[in-house]
Amino acid sequence: MTYDGFKGQMELGIQRSPERDRNFHLGGRSFYFFDFDDNIVFLSTSLVVFHKETGAELLLTSGDWARFHHTIGKDGPFKDYEIRFDDQTGSFRNFRDHHPEELMKLGQKRQLFVEDIAAAMGVPDLQWKGPSWECFYHAAFNQRPVSLITARGHHPETLKDGIRLLVDRRILPLEPNYLSIYPVSNVPTRRALGDEGLALSVAELKQRAIRASVEKALELYGYSAHHRFGMSDDDPKNIQLIVEEMTRLKNDYPEMSFFMIETHEGAFLKHEITLSGMSTNKSDAAPQLSLFEKSRTEV
Repeated sequence: MTYDGFKGQMELGIQRSPERDRNFHLGGRSFYFFDFDDNIVFLSTSLVVFHKETGAELLLTSGDWARFHHTIGKDGPFKDYEIRFDDQTGSFRNFRDHHPEELMKLGQKRQLFVEDIAAAMGVPDLQWKGPSWECFYHAAFNQRPVSLITARGHHPETLKDGIRLLVDRRILPLEPNYLSIYPVSNVPTRRALGDEGLALSVAELKQRAIRASVEKALELYGYSAHHRFGMSDDDPKNIQLIVEEMTRLKNDYPEMSFFMIETHEGAFLKHEITLSGMSTNKSDAAPQLSLFEKSRTEV
């Protein structure tokens, strides 16, 4: 089915019936935590690095960033470049909200995140849907509690605005049932996570956001030994620290289930977190729809 020239998901949604959580009959819920870029959606948002001597700007894709950002300025293809941290003029300026007058100068009426979502929908699905898209769709369709935990620095409402555009275009069936939204480079969000000195790394902030989201889940939905939590992310450094935090959570709540889903370079590798760390990789050929459910049809 198409809508305004866009290939949508409505036909798939009509064929589905809403499904209960796998452990619903035992009092458990499935909680879905997502990174956004290169995980749910591939966007054209560019990061900027600066030549150390000339100051010349070089634009990087988010995929390049995930692969090389630990070596920028040190070695590798970007050893002669540096990262600059000013929110308005630096490396991450396209991943931040802009004041209305700044948007006018850029010729935009909406925040860049929303514009990038709109632009993505103008190309074929396979070019913009990330490896966890179907999982995200499944969670929204079945109104599973969803947390967005992203390195972006937008206001949480900006992220909702962008995702609402997917709903308006009938590509996503429903707005997600948001449990929490943590754009961890957003200054108020960082402070809410206890980073008053703005000194923690993105990966460390994601650790705190995951724990805060688990605690909020227990506050809103109550304690159950049958709860299931999963986080998907594409950045190897983030994945390492996410596994560390989920291992601590598993030790705090040993009866519950925790999963790490690696989507680096378009892969989809699911790991269950044990008391000692991450289990052996499991590669899912038809992965996302049954990420935390035993099957598409089983309660």
